[in-house]
Amino acid sequence: MIETVNLIKDFGDFRALAGVDMTVPDGCVYGLIGPNGAGKTTLIRHLLGIYRQDDGSVKLGGEDVWENPALKARIASIPDDWYFFPQANIRDMKEFYKGIYPGFAEERYMKLREAFDLDERRPLRGFSKGMQKQAAFWLALSCMPDYLILDEPVDGLDPVMRRQVWSLMMSDVEERGTTVLVSSHNLRELEDVCDHVGIMNKGRIVLEHSLSEMQDNTVKLQVVFEEDGEGIVSSIPALHVSRLGRVYTLIMKMSAQEAVERLAPYKTLMVEALPLTLEEIFIYEMGGSDYGIKDILV
Repeated sequence: MIETVNLIKDFGDFRALAGVDMTVPDGCVYGLIGPNGAGKTTLIRHLLGIYRQDDGSVKLGGEDVWENPALKARIASIPDDWYFFPQANIRDMKEFYKGIYPGFAEERYMKLREAFDLDERRPLRGFSKGMQKQAAFWLALSCMPDYLILDEPVDGLDPVMRRQVWSLMMSDVEERGTTVLVSSHNLRELEDVCDHVGIMNKGRIVLEHSLSEMQDNTVKLQVVFEEDGEGIVSSIPALHVSRLGRVYTLIMKMSAQEAVERLAPYKTLMVEALPLTLEEIFIYEMGGSDYGIKDILV
């Protein structure tokens, strides 16, 4: 399990992390989402033991990560901007990874060669960004990590390769119990793979649930009233209300059953509950944190 408790980090007068409480269950895929500047990358660097917190705790598997080489050898990471030695090729980086990851599996490295059709002898600096990301996945997955921590991991990959790397990671989760934490702005993609989601804003985790709980506890209703509904919808607790002709769309923070019951006293011609996407949940949750989409006149 990955766990942070009241995690605080200051950079001068700026508080980047303002008491982060986060729990990532073992063997799950956890999506960390939030607006730019929310503190996601700073949090990830604490999980990797790059930064030392000013207060609070950071534990992976019950152990503090700071200055814990044995624990770090069980963690693999792919940052948004993956680092490699300027003159290195994949084989050079493989030897480097083998030196710091005792669990590096040569056999798996050879099997993954079939998935990543890359020239191992070609300098990495001559690769495109997408090819460099493929090399990063090839090496990271060969380390056989217990924890895989990713920051915008599939940025730059084509659709076929994106599906390939997700398939490989999900196989590790299922077969080896790997715990994956992934930070990404591609919420549609996260929705397909994540078990749990944490929404981060202004240095805090503002919402953390399993994805199914989030979708069960927020609902989108499309409603047509027999009479004008303006007065009705103003009395209904909704995160968002929009109207197209006679059809009202209500986003409500409750179960679909409870939302339908709230409308029972009113005369309606149609009430339809629709599931929300992760992107919609994010937008409407953050709208409550003064992060909604704003109409700007030019």
